[in-house]
Amino acid sequence: MLSGSRHALNQIDCTSLTIGDTQIVSQTAVKDLGVYLDSALTMQKHISFVCKCAFFELRKISSVKSFLTLQATVQLVSSLILSRLDYCNSLLAGLPIEELDRLQRVQNSAARLILQKSKKDHVTPLLTTLHWLPMKYIIEYKLALLGYRCFEKSLPPYLSHSLSIYEPSRSLRSSSEKLLRIPKTRTKTFGERTFRYQIPTVWNSLPSSIRDSSSLSSFKTQLKTYLFRKAFA
Repeated sequence: MLSGSRHALNQIDCTSLTIGDTQIVSQTAVKDLGVYLDSALTMQKHISFVCKCAFFELRKISSVKSFLTLQATVQLVSSLILSRLDYCNSLLAGLPIEELDRLQRVQNSAARLILQKSKKDHVTPLLTTLHWLPMKYIIEYKLALLGYRCFEKSLPPYLSHSLSIYEPSRSLRSSSEKLLRIPKTRTKTFGERTFRYQIPTVWNSLPSSIRDSSSLSSFKTQLKTYLFRKAFA
């Protein structure tokens, strides 16, 4: 699969590649470690796949809901639906909001199923009752954790090598604020969607009191509280 902007891909006339006696045909999308990647990195195929599987599982749970306790329903939804929404969702950072809204509709349906509410009921009180962050903020949570791990030096090399701690050329107040350097980018898809841009952007936006957390558990608690208030303020 060739990856790039639609404009760049249209300039390339390459439908196959021959290595030795083997011809490799170019694909518009491939599946790697359970994630569908398309040539323009829109993630549309992956989101469609996740939504299709999640709604299928929701219908199955709904058909036996009358025989389930609340706890059993929560466990089934968590293992069969929320796990799909959670898997590798940091790759979706920077996508257009309409794409994330497709996943949000899945989460909304799951909340209504658990709490036995109809489509007419407003979903915000349901998410707050279940203490679920909306999809947009779950992704921010994941990225912020990677930012924290950068300062703990516990990131894998392929990530840590792409991030750098902000060090001003002269002594400033920001020198001691544990900030990451945000790189300059030219494109939204292949620049602002990268981890090297998204992680510092989310991390630097956090209050300094959260960035200065003394432990990972404390950071997670403060971060979720902060994002919860931000989502439902």
